[in-house]
Amino acid sequence: MDTPSLFDPITLRGLELAHRGWVAAMCQYSADAVNPADPANAPGVPNDWHLMHLGSFAAGGAALIITEAAAVSPEGRISPQDAGIWNDEQAAGWRRITDFVHRHGAVDARIGIQLAHAGRKASTYAPFAAGHGSVPLGDGGWQTVGPTADPFGTYAAPVELDEAGIRRVISDFADAAVRAVDAGFDTIEIHGAHGYLLHQFLSPLVNTRTDAWGGSEDGRNRLTLAVIDAVRAVIPESMPLLLRISATDWMPGGVDAESSVVLSRQAREHGVDLIDVSTGGAVPGAVIPVGPNYQVEYAEAVRRGASVPTAAVGLIDTGAQAEQVLQAGSADAVLIARAALRDPHWWMRAAAELDAKLPWVPQYERAARPGGF
Repeated sequence: MDTPSLFDPITLRGLELAHRGWVAAMCQYSADAVNPADPANAPGVPNDWHLMHLGSFAAGGAALIITEAAAVSPEGRISPQDAGIWNDEQAAGWRRITDFVHRHGAVDARIGIQLAHAGRKASTYAPFAAGHGSVPLGDGGWQTVGPTADPFGTYAAPVELDEAGIRRVISDFADAAVRAVDAGFDTIEIHGAHGYLLHQFLSPLVNTRTDAWGGSEDGRNRLTLAVIDAVRAVIPESMPLLLRISATDWMPGGVDAESSVVLSRQAREHGVDLIDVSTGGAVPGAVIPVGPNYQVEYAEAVRRGASVPTAAVGLIDTGAQAEQVLQAGSADAVLIARAALRDPHWWMRAAAELDAKLPWVPQYERAARPGGF
């Protein structure tokens, strides 16, 4: 019997991945903020929760695991509890996790880090914190930055980034990439989606600048491409580089499939090897038709229009559903999120559903039953 497409291997540059079912980045808001009154000293170090959370997916059969957004600077965190990779202590914490994933995967598990800057959506309360919206400066919050001084909804207003600030952001991404390589990551994903800083520059609904960092589609794309260039320059040639985008703002006048194809084509030319296609987040009030496969059409549009591999994400819950996406040629891989939280052994269940063979870790082999999961 032919191997299901979901369990076909795939190679990106020098990285061989055992199959095409991966873990999407999912914020955990679980790093300790020891001194929330001084964000520069809030460690953002991944801890035992992150080891358990990410390690469980490796033991469960994932081929590639993308970490939550790791801030490239203190002011780039979404919340005071975000993990980061702007200092060596954080990199050491990540190294513990990459070593664990490499040792304990059911398949030859690989792990990538998502590098991020939240921009005007930074300094907010974690979803399960007592507060809501922006964290006040006196309670551990900090001054945010953005392409303009316009806030996201009712959040605190950012400071418009000047030329020096933009150059510092680019440098922060490159420095974080160096630490990520040293920390043992197999790939890097640049976060250009969900209304965070790079997406803020990409979206005409947010970026109303008239200088070289705005004013036109090329101007709005410039920061993302500059970050790609800076990261690509400091990582090994054999290491694949991923880019997550929001392929539509779900609002008139915003990012759409056509502009996302243009960006993705440019990103490919600048050294990106796969586009992780999500949607939304730039502005409040967008009406998003959330449902099974609701973002897959955008992964397909980018894949075909930009001639670049894509990964589809968004309420892909079952192995049969993932297989259909791949069989249709809509994407080259699928990213699992909520379904993986519900079942960290999702890949074993999917293999049984599709009548495929996937090895269990030795400690769990007794759970494999003849005839099904």
